[in-house]
Amino acid sequence: MASRIEQIIEEIEEYVESCKFQPLSTRKIVVDKEEISEYLRELRLKTPDEIKRYQKIISNKDAILDDAQNRADAIIADAQQKAQELVTQHEIMQRAYAQANETINDANRQAQEILDSATEDANSIRLSAITYTDDMMANIESVLKDTLDDAGGKYRGFIDSLQSCLDVVNQNRRELAPQTAQAAAMSGSYQEPEPEPEDEEDLLDEYEDE
Repeated sequence: MASRIEQIIEEIEEYVESCKFQPLSTRKIVVDKEEISEYLRELRLKTPDEIKRYQKIISNKDAILDDAQNRADAIIADAQQKAQELVTQHEIMQRAYAQANETINDANRQAQEILDSATEDANSIRLSAITYTDDMMANIESVLKDTLDDAGGKYRGFIDSLQSCLDVVNQNRRELAPQTAQAAAMSGSYQEPEPEPEDEEDLLDEYEDE
């Protein structure tokens, strides 16, 4: 079953796919700021819960090892009991000790195998949880980066459009300047033209500062 974070990421991807392209563009899209912000807010709220859930999975490693240790102790205790029963029987003492030692050695081998297997399983679970969490964060990072890149492109396009309009106005004024100066001189009200506006980079810096 997919986590809520995976569902949110899929919803963001579907939303981005459904957005319309900007006029005269095949790459930039128009994004509803409130809707994408709502996705990001929910993603931010759900992320700590998902991380806690995988931390809980990782913490189960201790429970697995404790269970394995209990099973190993039970096997050893059972082996010791059987060894004691063999010793108390009316058999040759040497044979009883040999059988007891063999039983205990077998029990120790089985206990070690259980501990080794439990440790391997716990490490595998921990690695899987860490890997999944890292993949999830990588997807979140990609969505946020794409959103920021798109927003930057919109602001750049807006400034470029303003600069283009400003260039047209300045060009028209320069073309009218000789006639304006002549008319002003004839009427005695000629004034020096105002300095040209700042270039596009200065306008962009000023816009971003605001």
